[in-house]
Amino acid sequence: MANIKSAEKASRKAARNALRNKAVLSRLKTLHKKYEQAVAKKDAAAARAAGIAYASAMDKAAKKKVVHRNAANHAKSHVAKSALAKV
Repeated sequence: MANIKSAEKASRKAARNALRNKAVLSRLKTLHKKYEQAVAKKDAAAARAAGIAYASAMDKAAKKKVVHRNAANHAKSHVAKSALAKV
């Protein structure tokens, strides 16, 4: 356990951020799975909608520094390159 007041606060803050980050990452995984399922079904409308939702969530996660901005850009590029996402 921390002996210094600022270290105690940092510990509480880290726990709060970890919970937030876990929720955001879980949501990203769910959105990615929905996108991949729509692509596998060859449902262009669903793939496009899921791709847009996933890319938006990645941007928001990168803005909050939950994921690295390059990782977010890579994921968004992958979605944009998909032939079904463009239809």
